[in-house]
Amino acid sequence: MTIAADERVTDVGLARRLLIRPELGAVVGLVVVFVFFASQSPVFRSPAGIANWLDPAATLGIMAVAVALLMIGGEFDLSAGVLTGTSGLILVTLATRFGFDVWTAMLVGLVVALGIGFANGLVVTRTRLPSFIVTLGTFLMLQGVNLGVTKAITGTVQVSGLRRAAGFEGANAVFAGTVEIGGTSFRVAILWWVLATAVATWVLMRSKAGNWIFAVGGNEQAARAVGVPAARTKIALFMTTAFAAWLVGSILALRYTSVQANIGIGQEFIYIIAAVIGGCLLTGGYGSAVGAAIGAVIFGMADKGIVFLGWNADWFKFFLGAMLLLATLANRLVRRYAEEVKH
Repeated sequence: MTIAADERVTDVGLARRLLIRPELGAVVGLVVVFVFFASQSPVFRSPAGIANWLDPAATLGIMAVAVALLMIGGEFDLSAGVLTGTSGLILVTLATRFGFDVWTAMLVGLVVALGIGFANGLVVTRTRLPSFIVTLGTFLMLQGVNLGVTKAITGTVQVSGLRRAAGFEGANAVFAGTVEIGGTSFRVAILWWVLATAVATWVLMRSKAGNWIFAVGGNEQAARAVGVPAARTKIALFMTTAFAAWLVGSILALRYTSVQANIGIGQEFIYIIAAVIGGCLLTGGYGSAVGAAIGAVIFGMADKGIVFLGWNADWFKFFLGAMLLLATLANRLVRRYAEEVKH
């Protein structure tokens, strides 16, 4: 990628810079969805209602931000959803069946998750197989392991009893507790989500690694030609997604104190959809962490807003499909406009 092709450093006016921002469509969608539900439901716009819809947005947002980085780097990870379940199962199984301290069990889960992310990245970069195929294989293998191992150990598809494990109270306070703001309880996961978004944004916009991510996603061959460590960058991105999966899996395990063997299956598509709504292109090289976070907020508002209005929850799927189509079309138009501005 040449410097002239990088929209972050192209000399354009302020208005045009705002118009070509990848998260512009998501911001418009956020305002529209909020105004709609807030006008229909007083509960939705109350502090308790905001805390309610920010909760699902937080866990989804942590994953969406990591998946967005990977998509900007030109790759997908279909094993991200099931890996959250694997991380949670490792934590609860080790702490309740093998006597591990919760913190130690979480550390083991982190090592396993990072190892899976490293393996995904290594296979993709060494074999040049599409990441869609590689991570689909990982998805199926993890799904089988989660079910097989859980049934072998517990005789059921669920592991429970984490509340009685040593170190639970401390870990629960850090990862799954609540904080009081203005008399309303907000989940700590929201803080982890904000931190993840801030760090990812800094990496993308202010660090050399951010240049490498945009470069390998935009044109990998050109990036290699100018000395960008493409393989190392992609492996790091897969490991970042795995880290996010471990964090979300641990948060959910500590919150519910039990884990189903099939948890997380299907969520990988939700993460990708949130990133696309936030402005990430499926072709790589374009997008933002803030946009992915906003995409997660839209999901959270729709998820809880439909419940507040007393609608059938089946309409949530319709909403997802409509948002995906609108976001993809909007992103395409914005990208075309951005390319015209640069020329």
